[in-house]
Amino acid sequence: MKINKKCLYYIQAVSLIRTLAIKPDILLLDEPTSALDYQTGLLVSDDLYKIIKNENKSAIMVTHDIGTAISMADRVIVLTNRPGRIKSIYEIKFEKEGCPTENRKDKMFAYYYEKIWKDIDHNV
Repeated sequence: MKINKKCLYYIQAVSLIRTLAIKPDILLLDEPTSALDYQTGLLVSDDLYKIIKNENKSAIMVTHDIGTAISMADRVIVLTNRPGRIKSIYEIKFEKEGCPTENRKDKMFAYYYEKIWKDIDHNV
């Protein structure tokens, strides 16, 4: 069965709404955009960001997508290969805080991307 991207978008939204219904202090997001195509992933990132800000929630997001991490987070933690330990912590600051699609346009986005890319252990 093939699920179209609009359906995946709504599945993600419903999942988040169900999670918020129990009023958690912290949201745990595991690869929230990984099953989506690039454009839909950007839309979901913007929506997640807005919901987290509007609901005044904290979130821990696990992702292998450097761009998503930088554009959504105020802190990115790079882990080592097994055993996973903290290798580096990056405080993400943009000139003007905005939604993820806007943050990707900030000149600091490329700066953080390059630093984190170089920091990742590519010898998997």
